[in-house]
Amino acid sequence: MHPELPGWVERVISIPRFAPYLDALSGNRLVAWDLYQWNVQVSEAFYGPLNCLEICLRNAEHDRLRNRFGTDDWWRVAPLDEYEAAKVTAAKQKLARKGVSLPSADDVVTELSFGFWVSLLSRRYDRRLWVPALHRAFPYYSGRREALRDNLQTMVLLRNRIMHHEPIHHRHLTADHAKIYRLLDYVEPQFAGWLRAFDRVPAVLTRRPERTRH
Repeated sequence: MHPELPGWVERVISIPRFAPYLDALSGNRLVAWDLYQWNVQVSEAFYGPLNCLEICLRNAEHDRLRNRFGTDDWWRVAPLDEYEAAKVTAAKQKLARKGVSLPSADDVVTELSFGFWVSLLSRRYDRRLWVPALHRAFPYYSGRREALRDNLQTMVLLRNRIMHHEPIHHRHLTADHAKIYRLLDYVEPQFAGWLRAFDRVPAVLTRRPERTRH
């Protein structure tokens, strides 16, 4: 007897959300279900490395910018464009809704998104932030700012897909994983070494479901 897909799967997960897994496996419902479960597991495993990358990036940039502008709340005096300035305002408003009426600089830094920190590496900040300060946040990097920014942006997109429970099984996840460590190495190789000790991504990648199931 061949096992059947649990009847609640498409009802609870929804047919539109299950469809990408069916499409990836030519309509094989059982293997698609295996792939869906594996997608949850590999997304969970990636959370740790991506969390470390985000924290590493924001703290490295924050340190360089407060040194450059001589104040912990450097966004008050830094030449931010309207988009990034609005992100800072939104972070303060979110803190206020949480009851933090007088947020510290660290409170604001924590509230700012991964995407915000990557946006500070955009071309428009080349002369204002990158040249005078932010290149020092990556002491082990010798390439071009554009390439660094683009690589970090791909990690923002991966992080967002994971946090919004989207499929990531179609990505070259081995390359994504290697990119995280390469980016961490640009800031602090010892931090990357510490992360490897408990990183579960390599083990989960080996358990990707086969295309057939009997």
